[in-house]
Amino acid sequence: MFTGPEPDLSWEKFCVAVQQVIERLGVRLTIALMSIPMGVPHTRPIGTSVHATRKEILPKTQNWIGSIEVPGHVSGLIEYRLGENGHDALGFAAHVPHYLARSEYPIAARTLIDAAAKAAGLVLPTENLTAPIAEMWAELAKQLDEHGEIAEVVHALEKQYDAFMAANGNSLLGASEPIPTADEIAAQFEAYLAGQDGPDA
Repeated sequence: MFTGPEPDLSWEKFCVAVQQVIERLGVRLTIALMSIPMGVPHTRPIGTSVHATRKEILPKTQNWIGSIEVPGHVSGLIEYRLGENGHDALGFAAHVPHYLARSEYPIAARTLIDAAAKAAGLVLPTENLTAPIAEMWAELAKQLDEHGEIAEVVHALEKQYDAFMAANGNSLLGASEPIPTADEIAAQFEAYLAGQDGPDA
């Protein structure tokens, strides 16, 4: 397992080094896990985007949003180079509510681990995430109860999500109501979190 910050440069050399390890160890399937911020509410099932070097190894899932383009990242380049050299690689990206992108979101970790386990035919434990997930739900519920403006934002995202799912359209942004920006939602959450240092904060 590789984990750590994305290298700032020499991506091609890094990809070659990773491929050498894969070939030396006889790895049959390389799986990348990541998360991306998205305009979705935390009160709905967490979604994932899936990509692979070959269509045949993609999991059988319903495609709700079609193809998407995202900024380049080293994990994507590794997958691309592995595909060029005949290696199977698969990637899962969890859709994290953009207003929680800078917070701990253990349900995304569990979703990704479960997806990797299923794709690889493995049993990977996630029991240690049960308590953090319960704490996360409790904290989010508390924030919604105490801060009406945050609850309104989440409710707007819920309506948008539900409308999209009901229509089974081509875009999560298809609803007529404008989606709150990440900065607007982040500002509201930061204002709340700033008051968590003490009673006088």
